Amino acid sequence: MASITFKGNPVTLIGSKLQAGDQAPDFTVLSNSLEEVTLSDIKGKIAILSVVPSIDTGVCDAQTRRFNEEAAGLGSVNVYTISADLPFAQKRWCGANGIENVETLSDHREMSFGEAFGVYMKELRLLARAVFVLDENGVVTYAEYVKEVTNHPNYEKALEAAQSLVK
Repeated sequence: MASITFKGNPVTLIGSKLQAGDQAPDFTVLSNSLEEVTLSDIKGKIAILSVVPSIDTGVCDAQTRRFNEEAAGLGSVNVYTISADLPFAQKRWCGANGIENVETLSDHREMSFGEAFGVYMKELRLLARAVFVLDENGVVTYAEYVKEVTNHPNYEKALEAAQSLVK
């Protein structure tokens, strides 16, 4: 897997790197109401999976806000922000920031998503910044692993990939 850094320091990613054309692996995360969410719950819909280390930090905040704004115009595309934050913290943050078009999902319990998608940073027990676009069948059509975790992803490319799937 390509190396990534966090604040300039290399980190170890657990899991395999995904690329366009791969079937998305199954995972289990928690919703803000502590319900389990798996890949099968997302399948059948076009999805942007916006992965952030912690929603309470500057770039993660900006990334979630950007996808929340864009989601309103994406029609049938569902947008999810996934982090290792507790579901309670995600719910509080969304409420305080008026986030209504993005669903936050927590990987704190098992790091199941992190391992399945190759974004689990071993040293920090956080998820690395990444964006995945899945088609209705759960096939990855776009994957970006941001090389420096404190940088922004390429929003335009991710949004274009999602828009190209809308019929």
